[in-house]
Amino acid sequence: MIDPKTTTTQLKQTIAVKDKNGNTKRYKIVYDREGCIGAAACVAAYPERWSLADDGKADVKDGTQNDDNTVQELEFTEEEFQKMMDSAQACPVNVIHIIDLETGERVI
Repeated sequence: MIDPKTTTTQLKQTIAVKDKNGNTKRYKIVYDREGCIGAAACVAAYPERWSLADDGKADVKDGTQNDDNTVQELEFTEEEFQKMMDSAQACPVNVIHIIDLETGERVI
């Protein structure tokens, strides 16, 4: 039963955290590092997950990379969704993409 003191916003946030099977929603950042211009807007938006490397381009912290480090990926949950979305939206060259792992759809 839902507590009558629960606000609509709190209820939506609670529902959004779970997928249709009751599991925490998962997303993946796919970052085209090769296209990065080093504006560091992602770092400013979410410094806990982004850093600026010695070559002047951003790196996603704790992510994986392909052999030549032109693409980096990181899976994350709904709890980080808004901060990751802020990072992606801040990027002036749109090289940060978010994929919904349940549907496979690109969110941004």
